[in-house]
Amino acid sequence: MNQTEILLKLQTIFNDIFLEPPTLSPELTAKEVPEWDSLLHISLLLAVEKAFDIRFRVGEVEGTKSVGEFADLIARRITEK
Repeated sequence: MNQTEILLKLQTIFNDIFLEPPTLSPELTAKEVPEWDSLLHISLLLAVEKAFDIRFRVGEVEGTKSVGEFADLIARRITEK
């Protein structure tokens, strides 16, 4: 699964979780989305883990700076399955 495919799937997850979902791009950051707070972030991570059937390691998500980096992390987790 490449970054574009992951972003498309992520968009549907964001659409379900956010009241006003942002349009995803690889450059988008959480700071650019007013609604994206710590509680919503947890919900988002749980939904992503379920949708992609993956598990994140402690601290690795915090190392991502943008949605594109997050998508790359998801791709790595999928590959490791």
